[in-house]
Amino acid sequence: MTSRTISVGALARVEGEGGLEIVLRDGEVKSAALNIFEPPRFFEALMRGRAFTEAPDIAARICGICPVAYQMSAVHAMEDALGVAVTGPLRDLRRLLYCGEWIESHMLHVHMLHMPDFLGYAGGVDMARDHGDIVRRGLAIKKVGNEIMTLVGGREIHPINVRVGGFYRAPRKRELRTLAERVERALEQALQVARFVAGFDFPDCARDYVFVSLRHPDEYPFNEGRIVSSRGLDIAARDFETHFEEFHVQRSTALHARMRLCDEPYLVGPLARYALNADVLSPLAKEAAREAGLEAVCVNPYRSIIVRAVETIYALDEALRIIARYEEPDASCVAIEPRAGVGHAATEAPRGMLYHRYRLEADGTIAEAIITPPTSQNQAMIEEDLKRLTGAFLHLPEDELRHRCEQTVRNHDPCISCSTHFLRLEIDRG
Repeated sequence: MTSRTISVGALARVEGEGGLEIVLRDGEVKSAALNIFEPPRFFEALMRGRAFTEAPDIAARICGICPVAYQMSAVHAMEDALGVAVTGPLRDLRRLLYCGEWIESHMLHVHMLHMPDFLGYAGGVDMARDHGDIVRRGLAIKKVGNEIMTLVGGREIHPINVRVGGFYRAPRKRELRTLAERVERALEQALQVARFVAGFDFPDCARDYVFVSLRHPDEYPFNEGRIVSSRGLDIAARDFETHFEEFHVQRSTALHARMRLCDEPYLVGPLARYALNADVLSPLAKEAAREAGLEAVCVNPYRSIIVRAVETIYALDEALRIIARYEEPDASCVAIEPRAGVGHAATEAPRGMLYHRYRLEADGTIAEAIITPPTSQNQAMIEEDLKRLTGAFLHLPEDELRHRCEQTVRNHDPCISCSTHFLRLEIDRG
């Protein structure tokens, strides 16, 4: 019996530190493990003993790419515990802030992390030497997303204008209007991006995913909705832990997740959102999806880059609608009184559904915090992808096989942490 190992010393374009080990026996994939060894950061423990008002700013520090998702989940969960509802222009501003995050995150992934796989480059910098116009277009769209986050959130990384009950300052109507022309231009460019990525050469594969996402009857979900699945689940955020559970595997410092009743992994993220919410996309985004060749449900994970491009079109389109109808609120936040309670919330980070639960003491002190990120929920399904999809590539030369394994992970844009190393891939051919 012979064994063979392929190692990737440092794989950029995936955020976080971890290793990947694939075991092959008799020409078949026996196992695939995503080994995450990055030290845990204990944000849930950091929350305990803090005032509820501190949660949004602490949660935002979990991620420099998706801080809005963590902030929005935190404020919604706190408002749930405190019996507060935020409506009208303040709700619109929250959606606008989320639009900014989706735009900048999706365009970063599409152009700098995922597109090099399809065009045959080691990274975005190498790709830019031959495709400078394409990269500049993507970064220009991303910049508009960052500008939205800066205006509404106070700054583009770890926004500081978000608070429980609303915002510290609501922007003026004229300030939002100054963005409109740049958003319109970015929307035209995003339509071009969707057409471009639709022409990539995608591996021919299909997966039978259990999709999970938020669902709102009237809008594509950002920060509100019920949790639904492709298997008929339809629950409120407060019931998340009844139907889903996190668990520890010895090889990983990050928790995995599964559905309790069927003991199955599930997928969150763009493919899940699109499968469960395509009917509430804007007309422009629907047309872009049709033009790009997307059906009502996309089960080829390599085509997730198209879905991200379509979601970017939706976010830009939605941003324009919010800017056009925005009226300045009478106050930038609603009044809040501390009380004991438990609050739950789920929002849609660019990478997928994010769940928060907080238990508050009577004075508003945080007694317990639970945060379930999208990558934790997706880890088991990423391993399933590797087991089920890698077999079709075993005939490839070693370098190409390694590339396909890496690309299979990058399909889901895992954010192991805020760093950008994936470290080691091992293939055992014993």
